[in-house]
Amino acid sequence: MLSRRIIACLDVREGRVVKGVRFRDHVDMGDCVELAMRYRDAGADELVFYDIGASPQQRCVDVRWVERIGRVLDIPFCVAGGIRDVRQAREVLLAGADKISVNTPALERPELVDELAEAFGVQCVVVGIDSLRDADGQWRVRSNTGEPGTLRALPRRTLDWVCEVQARGAGEIVLNCMGSDGVRRGYDLEQLRAVRAACRVPLVASGGAGSAQDFVDVFVQADVDAALAASVFHTGAIGIPVLKQAVAACGIRVRHAA
Repeated sequence: MLSRRIIACLDVREGRVVKGVRFRDHVDMGDCVELAMRYRDAGADELVFYDIGASPQQRCVDVRWVERIGRVLDIPFCVAGGIRDVRQAREVLLAGADKISVNTPALERPELVDELAEAFGVQCVVVGIDSLRDADGQWRVRSNTGEPGTLRALPRRTLDWVCEVQARGAGEIVLNCMGSDGVRRGYDLEQLRAVRAACRVPLVASGGAGSAQDFVDVFVQADVDAALAASVFHTGAIGIPVLKQAVAACGIRVRHAA
């Protein structure tokens, strides 16, 4: 069995890492390069950087800070933010990123996933899905989630979108359960289990981590390949070395657990 991955997520605005609760009320957490090095040294398996203003502002991620990060990291990292075509994706990859992630641009033009997979291989293509349960009990996707004033609810069911992007060439899916984001009450296990049943590529859980037990639960109960968190790492509420020890103690294989 492959090791489960622990991923630190960094939402970036103008080169600074910010963190909010349910995509609102963002506060400054520090310089993106400094935090990247901190998580590298702490033993994170991978980092994910989201330029949260890119899609709402109709622009692509600023490759200048991607290049700065690429010069100091020796662990894989993924970058997302307004990537709308192969040329933009190539610039981000050449700046040092190992993967590129698309969310809103793929919802606007699903063929983008096919084009990226053909150009760079499925191993480079991640599709991020921001998902929220509606009043009728169905999970549906959201777009332009980086800024509260631009968020859009779409009629597309989350499970349908999961199946479509896999068919188009997504090599990995990050499911961000928006109802759990930033509140530290645990991952949305029900939704993640439903997506896991439809997902044959690596699945990354996002939204809701508040304790080491939450990571154990999402690996055991939802069988995800990786668990992503932000605020609990940024604030020091959970240290990655201690987290890995706790997860390994429950019989879950992780990299470099002491």
